[in-house]
Amino acid sequence: MTTSETTKRRTSAPAWPLVQQSPPVQIPPLKRGRNKEGWPCAVILPDMQIGYYRGEYGLEPTHDERAIAVALRIVKRANPHLVVLVGDNLDLPELGKYRLSPAYAQTTQATIDRAALMAAQVRSAAPNARIVWLAGNHEERLPNYLLDNASVAFGIRRGDAPDSWPVMSVPFLCRLDDHNVEYLAGYPAACVWITEHLRVIHGDKVASGGSTAHKYLATERSSVIYGHIHRREYAVRTREAHNGAHTVMAATPGCLARIDGAVPSTRGGIDLDGRPVVRYEDWQQGLAVIPYDEATGRFVYEQVAIDDGWAMWRGQEFSC
Repeated sequence: MTTSETTKRRTSAPAWPLVQQSPPVQIPPLKRGRNKEGWPCAVILPDMQIGYYRGEYGLEPTHDERAIAVALRIVKRANPHLVVLVGDNLDLPELGKYRLSPAYAQTTQATIDRAALMAAQVRSAAPNARIVWLAGNHEERLPNYLLDNASVAFGIRRGDAPDSWPVMSVPFLCRLDDHNVEYLAGYPAACVWITEHLRVIHGDKVASGGSTAHKYLATERSSVIYGHIHRREYAVRTREAHNGAHTVMAATPGCLARIDGAVPSTRGGIDLDGRPVVRYEDWQQGLAVIPYDEATGRFVYEQVAIDDGWAMWRGQEFSC
């Protein structure tokens, strides 16, 4: 190739077009999303662990009064069609199988009284809602204690009231009928279906490191909201089905109990007077709000975190 041919090749235009400015783009205004204010709403209130121990100056709660107060304000604001208490609303350490510190002795009556007040408070916050209390493993301590220690008292009802609750049962002692609160016994089988694709259970699985949700996803074929572990978790999984993608969710909103060691647990400790020592658990407080569409089964999981008596939901602060 001669010098003149090389120079000509270097200065001539390439065979392909140069990068050019894109053509003008015009996008019409986006349509507004449909207002879903008409969707019904469910509120999920997780483990409260209502109970007491005898502190230096009197009874101290194992539930978190500030967290419960914030949750009740959100219930009132949400105006739900359904409220589900996922269970373990009572702690009942006196009826459990573990060694009991004297500080927790003779506190069951105070626990029952506070739980009855809680039922009244939830009804006041949601006057038109269906309210369901699922039995958890802690509520089951009461019938189990009777079966183990006073079986003749198990199932006894008031005279001439064969259809009433047994007198030594959570719904009777806490006066749930007074406030039209349904009670579903039968842990761990009991559940509440919000839609055909979403149910609420207390739960019986526990895994460390935030992986309990994945244990449910390994077995569940519908989305599930659970309690029991006192942590906030959320996970989803999509599987291939004959009609396309099938996505399920597993989530837990946390708890409404104290997280500083007041609730008796395997990780807690007591001082020489039998009172709990401060030790923060890997627990988180919160609740969930679930707008849902009964016709399609669609739902939206809204996690509401509560931290130190404060929450933010839909741009509004709630504090106590």
